[in-house]
Amino acid sequence: MTSADLAARSISADLAVHYVRAGWLTRLARGVYCRPNDVLQLHPCLLLLERTIDGLHVGGKSSLDWYGVRHYVSQQPVLQLYGWTAAKLPDWFTERFPAEYHRKRLFDEIPGALLHVGPFEKRVGAARVSAPERGFLEVLSEVGVRQPLKEARELAESGYGLRADVLRELLQRCTSVKTVRLCLQLGGELSLPWAKKLDPSHLPTGSARAWVSRSSDGLLVLKP
Repeated sequence: MTSADLAARSISADLAVHYVRAGWLTRLARGVYCRPNDVLQLHPCLLLLERTIDGLHVGGKSSLDWYGVRHYVSQQPVLQLYGWTAAKLPDWFTERFPAEYHRKRLFDEIPGALLHVGPFEKRVGAARVSAPERGFLEVLSEVGVRQPLKEARELAESGYGLRADVLRELLQRCTSVKTVRLCLQLGGELSLPWAKKLDPSHLPTGSARAWVSRSSDGLLVLKP
């Protein structure tokens, strides 16, 4: 609960302080409270963060994992969160839920209407999460930065059932030439069924020049 939530229940800031001192509320951080002895649950905590960080959603490898698209199961997965603005996840959250936050604007969209992002499995009270197709592209966008190409390829192999129509819509609105080219390249190399349904001539693949980047994986060359 936030101070605003308490105020909506006619609990003023002074009264909230009294409740904390009396042990009826626990203060997690400035303006954030919970009931004593409550075990915080991930989805309600994410819903609270969504109110303070524009475009916040579970994405990348975490969204793929939530939807069962994975190459292996990490022993201690770190939750991958994406948003539109520069932000720092609060300590009270990361102490309970190991997580990383990335500011990313990968698509031509607005934070209040993200493409193919919605409540997990359309459940009431669930946090917002990328559809598998968007999560896959979010992973590819990190290749050469903090995402090993080998793992991205392995996830592509696991993404056999990705929907071509959803990928097409996302790729058409994608602002990263590298991501578009890498998606098409991996899909073609692995002979994935969705790749055969994508027409590169209708996607933003950039100029006729090759896209080249050097990282710890070596030299990555992506042809148009």
